[in-house]
Amino acid sequence: MKRYGNSFKEQALALLPGDANYDMCLTCGLCSSGCPATGLADMDPRKFLRMAALGMDEQLATTDWVWMCTMCQRCTHVCPMNIDIPKLVYHARTLWPREKRPKGIIGSCDVAMKTDTGSAMGARPEDFEFVVEDMLEEVKETQPEQADLSVSMNRTGAKFFLNQNSREPMTEPDEMVPLWKILNVVGADWTYSSVGWAAENYCMFAADEEAWEKIVRTKVKAVEDLNCEVWLNTE
Repeated sequence: MKRYGNSFKEQALALLPGDANYDMCLTCGLCSSGCPATGLADMDPRKFLRMAALGMDEQLATTDWVWMCTMCQRCTHVCPMNIDIPKLVYHARTLWPREKRPKGIIGSCDVAMKTDTGSAMGARPEDFEFVVEDMLEEVKETQPEQADLSVSMNRTGAKFFLNQNSREPMTEPDEMVPLWKILNVVGADWTYSSVGWAAENYCMFAADEEAWEKIVRTKVKAVEDLNCEVWLNTE
């Protein structure tokens, strides 16, 4: 991720559109109005941004709110100045010692790094293959109208490479089926891969850039190895 300076103020100033300045901000509150994390930990996007512009680095580098923000980009989309506040949030996360970052996010990142699937649930390639095959067989047995339902695995040359949130095959495999049905009805040319199929990337949310990059490269390699045209991300 590109850096614009070490301080929040430098980062905030760099995110402004050309010829703009924070004196132009009307504190309209649009960024906060649609934010699901507004009010948590006595913080919201507008307050966070203004504190950054004022150089209040210590407060922003220690507030738990940065881990409550989903970085969903709603604030950016509604901001008249198009300021990317989540970039500032991400910057704040990088300032936390790794051992003090949320254990759930860090733990999921670490688990995903241990297998070529990238699964935060620790699912191995053979686990995924088994669950998909087993679920497909169950659907065909219990839903006769789905007798022609098909799911391909590791098929070279398919147009779409489909990934999957790893929670579903591990805990709620039936939730994979509706998408299979839709793809089957429209005649989509798609495949799963037994590696690089996990759609989530907790290393990104953990602000662990090295691990984040490794997870993404694993996914990209899986797509390229199967020579698929489109990477269909379900997240």
